[in-house]
Amino acid sequence: MDREASPISVLCFLCLILVFYRLSQVSGNAERDALSVLRANLADPNNVMQSWDPPVANPCSWFHVTCSSDNFVTRVDLGDSNLSGQLVPQLGQLPYLQYLELYSNNISGRIPYELGNLTNLVSLDLYLNNLNGPILDTLGKLQKLRVLCELHIPQPFTVIIKFVYLTEVLPE
Repeated sequence: MDREASPISVLCFLCLILVFYRLSQVSGNAERDALSVLRANLADPNNVMQSWDPPVANPCSWFHVTCSSDNFVTRVDLGDSNLSGQLVPQLGQLPYLQYLELYSNNISGRIPYELGNLTNLVSLDLYLNNLNGPILDTLGKLQKLRVLCELHIPQPFTVIIKFVYLTEVLPE
């Protein structure tokens, strides 16, 4: 007995495919949006972020961004790029980020509290910037963090840590 698919069944099937496709794009869009906010907040006189085009849905095609085989952002490498401005809380929305390399720029302001959400972070490289404020307790949640490069936070909280390899997880 041959059965033909009803138009309603075909329509429901196509809608289901569309829903799954959109759901698969959500993480890429969230990562793209977070990086787009960072780009908008930083002055970039050398145009190192010129490929960071928000309409391009996949930030994995952008220069200075590395992704996993599953297309999740794992590295942002903007060191020594003459950037100025402030870090943004949206960086905390990059759940697979392992390396945040922003050394030797003119980034100022506070380190966003939300960086403590980056539980896969292995290296946080913020040296030679103009960051201020306290070292956040949220950074203590980063159990995979192994390299913290010369984080200099000026007065009243002067802390200089030069290329520290963290080999032991501190107890909570």
